[in-house]
Amino acid sequence: MLRRLHPEQPESFAFTPDNRAWAEAQITKYPEGRQASAVIPLLWRAQEQEGWLSRPAIEHVAEMLGMDYIRALEVATFYFMFQLQPVGSVAHIQVCGTTSCMICGAEDLIAVCREKIAPKAHELSSDGKFSWEEVECLGACANAPMAQIGKDYYEDLTAENFAKLIDDLAAGKVPTPGPQNGRYACEPASGLTSLKEFDSGKTTSNASVQLATDLGDTIKRIDGTEVPLLTPWNDRGANHRPADPSVKLNTTPQEVGAKAAKPKPAGNATVDETGIEKREAQAKSKAKPKAKAAAQPESDVAPGKKPRTMKAPRKAGADDLKMIKGVGPKLEQMLHKLGFFHFDQVANWTQDEVQWVDQNLEGFKGRVSRDDWVAQATLLAEGKETEFSAKAKKGGVY
Repeated sequence: MLRRLHPEQPESFAFTPDNRAWAEAQITKYPEGRQASAVIPLLWRAQEQEGWLSRPAIEHVAEMLGMDYIRALEVATFYFMFQLQPVGSVAHIQVCGTTSCMICGAEDLIAVCREKIAPKAHELSSDGKFSWEEVECLGACANAPMAQIGKDYYEDLTAENFAKLIDDLAAGKVPTPGPQNGRYACEPASGLTSLKEFDSGKTTSNASVQLATDLGDTIKRIDGTEVPLLTPWNDRGANHRPADPSVKLNTTPQEVGAKAAKPKPAGNATVDETGIEKREAQAKSKAKPKAKAAAQPESDVAPGKKPRTMKAPRKAGADDLKMIKGVGPKLEQMLHKLGFFHFDQVANWTQDEVQWVDQNLEGFKGRVSRDDWVAQATLLAEGKETEFSAKAKKGGVY
């Protein structure tokens, strides 16, 4: 399918301050000279801001990343998730038309789109509020037929409830995403037939739906105000090691790169673009591999320092560690087994201790750093609320 830019283009594009800050933060994920790796998330954020990708938006992203305009355009035209023409101001509806959904009634949903929105895909409705298209499999086959509206999935649709959903959106209402027939997730419509012990203590909706409703960003385009902007990769993480001891934590990859020594070519050879001398690399590939050193026990090579632990909680009882974002029931049990029961224990972890815990949470390595448990626990230990703990107490969301 040939994808071209829309014939009518705005004069300019600029990120809002919040989106600009987010975009600049994403660029720091990549080493100096590799900023172009951030092109997809930045194009996506530009589309979230405007609803579609205009030529000025594509060029603006290219300039931020030091890319040729054509390279950013190639990405935007290759991926169908990028809309190259204006979409509905309220919602752009993507109806899955692949096998499972087709068998279960996707064609009826498309008929509703033709009737209520526009006869052809990508056309705006008469009031400019809606647009639609048929897309390939969106991976919710067990809940067919389904449609993606904005960032959210609406599943187990019928022509009737789909038509009502569009009417509600037109009236300014925000329907709850997820299954539309009363199902929690993708269990049998009649209820669980196995794993019934997990049927109690659930939140109102399944995890993705609950998070979307808690953040209040269903339908609404991302604008940078949903959650705090965090860049933990800049100054923490189990695998973070500054290249130079004089480089302090919290420096950007660009600052670290500026202090790193330049690679030296062997002899009179030149250094290739990756900083590796080609002749030396070829010689190494022909050399016999060295005998591997005896593997050290994981406890000897794991970074960090083990924090002080407790054999049991204090007399008043353990704190509810699930009030820390990123800690669910399973992780809370793991923390108890490691000897951590209270917010003030977590709040007092040093950077070395954070690294140790990150490495010893089997199946959840890096979670402490990623969600900044120390900062959260510090507030909770002082009797204060975090944004997450306030929501968790209301809805029981982990």
